[in-house]
Amino acid sequence: MTTITTRTAAVQLRQVRRTYPDGAGTVEALAGVSLELHPGSFTAIMGPSGSGKSTLLSCAAGLDTPTSGSVVIEGVDLAALRPDAVTRLRRDRIGFVFQAYNLVAHLTVAENVALPLLLAGREPDAHLRRYLMHAVGLTGLEDRLPGELSGGQAQRVAIARALITRPAVVFADEPTGALDSHTGAQVLDVLRTTAEALAQTLVLVTHDPRVAAAAQRVVFLADGRLAAHLDAPDADQVAARMAELGHAAELGHAAELGHAAELGHAAELGRAAEVAR
Repeated sequence: MTTITTRTAAVQLRQVRRTYPDGAGTVEALAGVSLELHPGSFTAIMGPSGSGKSTLLSCAAGLDTPTSGSVVIEGVDLAALRPDAVTRLRRDRIGFVFQAYNLVAHLTVAENVALPLLLAGREPDAHLRRYLMHAVGLTGLEDRLPGELSGGQAQRVAIARALITRPAVVFADEPTGALDSHTGAQVLDVLRTTAEALAQTLVLVTHDPRVAAAAQRVVFLADGRLAAHLDAPDADQVAARMAELGHAAELGHAAELGHAAELGHAAELGRAAEVAR
């Protein structure tokens, strides 16, 4: 088991496991992940498909519950809270940027940005909302509906909405995945610089080495486990490490297939022996 530790933790995962039913058995999406991230840090999560990236993000953000282990946000163990208390903590202290934007179609840009506060019964901070609208490049678009926005503009609204509650931690799941490279680079810059200005911890899942290279640290997952990490890497270093992990996964899959073939061959020999008797 590998533990990656930084300074005073804003987010702690301690031996987090997450399994899901799969017929008569279970699938292990996370296999004992321990991770600590300090306040104000920017961490990218990468790994081959099926490595557990999105599951890790969902558990860390309180959107999913680990099968075992613990998730601690700013010293608060989520497992010790009632479901309604987890909801309040997530609403007040955690921001989440979804790849699919998840904007409310009949609300304006300004209303979508303020939605987390309105749901909490709180008045939006007018100064902060103006700052965020300017920071993400939406000034002048406050009264537009989501259907009148481009993909890049819609993602900027999602970012402003995630930041409006002044969360301690912002989680982003493939925030540039559905965007072209130019728009994606703009959105990433907005997310990074705004979170930095507000001293927020940023945790981002991506498949793109160029996006990951913007982070201070890149953490790699494989088969639900921490496989490696790089500090302040460039895109080529990230891509090389991903290639290594992908090759290792292919070798592991080939070994599994070979073992299955050996078992099948042994079974055939056993049946042949029975027939011969």
